[in-house]
Amino acid sequence: MIRLIGAALGALLIAVAAIGAVFAIGMRTKYPPVTTAVRRMNRKVMNPRAMKTAGKPGAYAGVIRHVGRVSGAEYETPIGPFATTDGFVIALPYGTSPDWLKNVVAAGSAVIVHEGETYQVDRPEIIDAAEALEFVPPGEQTSLRVFNVDEFLCVRVVQTGTPE
Repeated sequence: MIRLIGAALGALLIAVAAIGAVFAIGMRTKYPPVTTAVRRMNRKVMNPRAMKTAGKPGAYAGVIRHVGRVSGAEYETPIGPFATTDGFVIALPYGTSPDWLKNVVAAGSAVIVHEGETYQVDRPEIIDAAEALEFVPPGEQTSLRVFNVDEFLCVRVVQTGTPE
């Protein structure tokens, strides 16, 4: 009986390790079946949970508010914004295929809620990691490198008021 339990646990550990390897390799190589599966899981499971605190002070995630390029509907998506000198950079672990990104680029603007503050942003531009990583904390840089995140969205805060 103990041998049977040991064999079952061993098989379970091997299965978990295999799934982890497929996940890590699939995300690093941007293998479409893996990235699509992860995006779907995030959309249905993780994003609704993240949205409960996203954008609030101390929250891990911020929120990007954008308008659907076809539907015209308003959407909110949790993101991980990093402040720059004039706006934000946002890591793109799935590349440039997410709908929220296409919506922001098509509209040329969006709204970001970060640390309890709301920012109108514009001039969306895809930049590479070499430009963006200076604004990303070292611990976050490590995980982004592990998953081979090499593209970021850069947006600038719209300046309001008249310069003096």
